[in-house]
Amino acid sequence: MAKYAVGKKAYGISDRSGVRYPLSRMRKEWTGLLVGPDEWEPKHPQLQPLKQVVDPQALKDPRPETDLAAQRNIQYGFNPVGYRQIPGVTPPNSLVANGQAGVVNIFFPPVPLGIAATGSVGTVTVVV
Repeated sequence: MAKYAVGKKAYGISDRSGVRYPLSRMRKEWTGLLVGPDEWEPKHPQLQPLKQVVDPQALKDPRPETDLAAQRNIQYGFNPVGYRQIPGVTPPNSLVANGQAGVVNIFFPPVPLGIAATGSVGTVTVVV
């Protein structure tokens, strides 16, 4: 085992502030810094390794729900939101998507002389 000199009159320089302290009074922090007694800070509890907390998610003696077919037949939505019936794919339902378009006004400011412009609107197809 290595032996060191006592160093009663030895001084050390703080790693944090650079202030001179008697070496025998300096303390080592958890970060490895050698600091004076007035600069020393203990390790904060939140920095400790956290305990593993077990969060149980399984139920003891679970029971399946009854009448699932009736519960799954409920269709949630509101007018006009919903979906249309697709024969052979979806069950019968009363949720049908509705929609309409109003009047669209387009304003073009007067065109200066020497500049030409054209515009067009495509067609709208409605599938029922």
